[in-house]
Amino acid sequence: MDIPPTPSPLTHDFQVRVRYKEVDQMGFLYHGNYFTFFEVGRTELLRSCGYSYREVEESGLFGVVVKAECSYRKPAKYDDLLTVRTTLKRITRVKLEYEHQIVRDSEVLAVGHITLAFVDRAQNIQRVPDWMKPEN
Repeated sequence: MDIPPTPSPLTHDFQVRVRYKEVDQMGFLYHGNYFTFFEVGRTELLRSCGYSYREVEESGLFGVVVKAECSYRKPAKYDDLLTVRTTLKRITRVKLEYEHQIVRDSEVLAVGHITLAFVDRAQNIQRVPDWMKPEN
């Protein structure tokens, strides 16, 4: 399956090469490291829209993961060049829902779904800022 062109700004791709420190004894990307790649994908998607996560925090909002899952189809291996595709799939009043794909060549190796909610410094749930909604 070929990766379709990246639609902007709700989808962002970046490439990463699997480093030795990221693999297990079998030479496979350690399962927890997929979530690190997902986080980088969300950060870079936000940056591609002209914002930084630092700015979000400076505004008094903090994104917290309230749901995280990953379906592993095939292992990524040491020195593989991977494409991490992050798509903002849904925005509710208080949550952002993302889909992540880890792709080697044109093969999808893993698919993850992450849901973020926003809280303030006192950990009170906050609405998704209007500036984060695509229609604005």
